[in-house]
Order: sequence, then C-alpha cells, then structure tokens
Amino acid sequence: MLRRVRRHPRLVLLSLLLVVVVAGGCGGGELERVGSPDGEVIVSAASSLQPAFTAYADAAGIDAKQSFAGSDTLGAQIRQGVTPDVYAAANTSLPDALYEEEFVERPVVFATNTLVLAVPADADIDSIGDLTSDDIALAIGQEGVPVGDYAREVLGGLPPDQSDAILANVGSEEPDVAGIIGKLSQGAVDAGFVYVTDVVATDGALEAIDLPSDLEPDVAYAAAVVNGAENPAGADRFVQGLLEGEGADALEAAGFGPPPRG
Repeated sequence: MLRRVRRHPRLVLLSLLLVVVVAGGCGGGELERVGSPDGEVIVSAASSLQPAFTAYADAAGIDAKQSFAGSDTLGAQIRQGVTPDVYAAANTSLPDALYEEEFVERPVVFATNTLVLAVPADADIDSIGDLTSDDIALAIGQEGVPVGDYAREVLGGLPPDQSDAILANVGSEEPDVAGIIGKLSQGAVDAGFVYVTDVVATDGALEAIDLPSDLEPDVAYAAAVVNGAENPAGADRFVQGLLEGEGADALEAAGFGPPPRG
C-alpha cells in the first residue's frame, strides 16, 4: 500500500518568490539589459519553459522569437531542416542525440525540474496510489515526449498490478505538458503527470502532489546552439544567460532548480 503524500511544499515558497521578483521589477530599480546586438534570436523550446523563457527575454531585452512545443517534436523539426538559433529540451537525451548527429553544438545542462502529480485544487486525490480507482481519468505525455517518458518511468517502478491499473485509467496522451494542463483545466481528466513548474504557472488552479522519493525521476534540461543558425552569437549569449543572469533568475522564479553539480 503506497503512503499518502502531502501537496508539494515548494509551491508556497515559489509563489512567494514570484511575488518578490515581480515586486522587485516594479520598484524602480534598473535591470541590466543584455540587449540583442546581433538581432533576433529564434528559440525552439519545450512547452514547460514558456513562462521562464518569456520572462527571461523580457527582463534581458532580448529580441526573441520563441516557439514552444514537445521537445521531441522540435527535435524532429531540426532533423527535417528547420534551423532555429537555440534548441532547449526537457531532457538531455534529445539534445545529446542531435549533437551526435551534428545538428547542434555541444548541449549545456541549465536547469532541473520535479515531476509531480497535478490535480485540481479541490480534488479528492492525495497520492499516486489513488490513481488505481476505476473512476479516475488520467492524462500523461505521449511516449517519446520527455514528460511522458518520465511518467512511464515512474509507473514502471510500481508493482505491476498497480501500474497496469493506472495505465488502464489513462484517458489522454498529450504531445506536451501544455496539453496535459489543458485537459486538467477543462475538467476532462482528474489528474496528470507534469512538472512542478507547470503547476506554479496555474496560480493556484492546480495543486502538486509529491511522488514517492524512490520513484522520482531525475529531470534535467539542456540547450544548444543549432548548427547553421543565422544568429550564433545571440544564441550563445541566450544559452549562457540561462546559467547566470536574467535567464537563471527567471528559471528560479518559475520554480526550476539549478543544473546538477559536476
């Protein structure tokens, strides 16, 4: 019998941090502006990065044209000839594969995240064990999408009967986290596996339930400058800013963790 776990404790702290960041930005202090001396930077990034990357570009004064979708979809587009300046994924394996195939420069790991179970704020669901009930509808990411692969990794760590019961309750497989959040917001499903940052972005509409610590996957994000990019200098500055400066600040405010050490 799996233990029942409480709502994710980081959400309160992250909400306070977001208030501090916004208040600080409205207090009249001057932000350091990195600008875009080389013009527009085209960014293809995982859907879960949209709030942080949008805030980063605004704070840093970067002229960024950004597209957000599933990491696998964006990676496939690059293989098909689409050439953004920056590619940022919700895992490290997709950028690493593109690097091995010489589509991108060496990837940089710039952030971590936490996979959680997201539920409406008034839901009567307290743990992953509750997902075995017959009346539960669940949304997960499609296979090959990082958030979907992480969810399947979690379910694979459960006893087979529990895993099978939960998979039988999957009512929707989405191409990215935005699709899962959409299904939850519409009331089409009762729960979904997403990142804690996605829950933070709903401003209290959803709650995050921790997964058992022995099942939590390691979630790391990597970005790379795309080979053949029209603005490689701007792309490199964008990626470096994710490690230090406005980009790192925006990621922290959105609930991301720092990149792994070592």
